[in-house]
Amino acid sequence: MFVVIDCGSTTTRLYFLRGDEVVIKGEVPFGVNSTVATGSNSKLKQGIADEITKLLAANKLSISDVRFAIASGMITSNLGLLEVPHLVAPVQIDDLAKFAEQRRDPDILPLDLPVIFIPGIKNSVDEGGWENIRKIDLMRGEEAQAVGVLNRYKPSLPCNIIELGSTTKLIHIDSNGCIAGSVTTLSGQVYGAVLKETFIGASVKAETQGAEIFSEQILKSAYECVQQSGLLRTLLFTRFIQFSLPTTAEERRFFCEAAIAADDMKLFNDAEEKGFDLTGDIIFVGRKERCKLYETMLRTVKGMTNFVKTISDPVEIDMLAVSGASYVAKSISINR
Repeated sequence: MFVVIDCGSTTTRLYFLRGDEVVIKGEVPFGVNSTVATGSNSKLKQGIADEITKLLAANKLSISDVRFAIASGMITSNLGLLEVPHLVAPVQIDDLAKFAEQRRDPDILPLDLPVIFIPGIKNSVDEGGWENIRKIDLMRGEEAQAVGVLNRYKPSLPCNIIELGSTTKLIHIDSNGCIAGSVTTLSGQVYGAVLKETFIGASVKAETQGAEIFSEQILKSAYECVQQSGLLRTLLFTRFIQFSLPTTAEERRFFCEAAIAADDMKLFNDAEEKGFDLTGDIIFVGRKERCKLYETMLRTVKGMTNFVKTISDPVEIDMLAVSGASYVAKSISINR
């Protein structure tokens, strides 16, 4: 048995596996944001250790029943348990195992357990200063999800994985199966902040929960507004149309989401500048409705005709990181 640790900003998930089967699941209700808040990673490492111990006891097991833990995500950053340097793209899948850091140290994780830390990946950037910053991109955790996509679904290569979460991240897998790099925007977090921290939130809040709507007319209008007036003014239109057009809260919310997606279309321009091949399969990972919005916009305004696969089931999405970490672990000799 081994443990996969998937650590993000606000949550850390734990999966106990026998072979390829998840037999126990658990969750620590915080991630590296706890380090930001307290200035120390003590809460994070003790929380992970306590949850592992609790889950084992609840299943009449002990730490001796666990061979190792393998961790990915923000846990390998300077805010996590062990900072592991990013690998520079392009990265072969086997390199994630080759350059993983293995530690058995109670100061890192207060358990008698070897822990493997999977490195993140950063884009290759030519020498230079501010003029080259658009080439910069980083990932920590998404590389494990990308391996999970390749391992579970075996898409045709080259392909592009588009993860629609708190960020929008395009990960390019080249024709050799290498992770060639990524392009990221802050769209998910910006959308959440706009709805929570500005008066736009009041314009998209329905008195009763209605069905999700989808309108190509609204999508097209949002895209044209972003192109002509920019994202910030277009977001403001979400408020203005409440008092100028006969619209529902659901339609206004869709307009706001479409505006964010329209601005994200620039991400594909940057990807092409990086030399990423956008003609292959596209795999969307995220909420079903958001994936449909992005796919439709790509087909409508970018003229893309690619084969598209959508991974939207929450359990299926969670299993990507588990599958990826498990695949990496199989190539590593564990020091007990």
